[in-house]
Amino acid sequence: MMNKLFFWSITSALAGFLFGFDTVVISGAEQKIQNLWGLSDGIHGIAIGAALYGTVVGALVGGWPTDRFGRRATLLWIGIFYFVSAVGSALAPEVVSFIVARFLGGLGVGISTVAAPLYISEIAPAAKRGRLAGMFQFNIVFGILIA
Repeated sequence: MMNKLFFWSITSALAGFLFGFDTVVISGAEQKIQNLWGLSDGIHGIAIGAALYGTVVGALVGGWPTDRFGRRATLLWIGIFYFVSAVGSALAPEVVSFIVARFLGGLGVGISTVAAPLYISEIAPAAKRGRLAGMFQFNIVFGILIA
């Protein structure tokens, strides 16, 4: 039972890793993105910040899908958002597609800040709840470090 609990907790906490990683990893490519599409400073800022805008929106509305569809189903959809965002960002033919893809990934990140800690807290026994739920926060910092 404990191995299964740890596996699902770590799997859910990976959302935190993706949050931290995605927030920072764009900094290595931001000048190349500006040069690729010849972006003005304003559009460049919107393109780079699109994921963070999505994160704010996702965090604000994240309780609704988490309650309506359940924590586990919401986490599955978040994984799909991450995948679509990554592929969309990598293959974006122009800046608007890039912004939409990054915003969608940000929505997933924001919703994950609600869904993942709740899911971990619900599946963890009381004696281990704090340690297991803390993995989400640790993974945010670890994602930043790795990026």
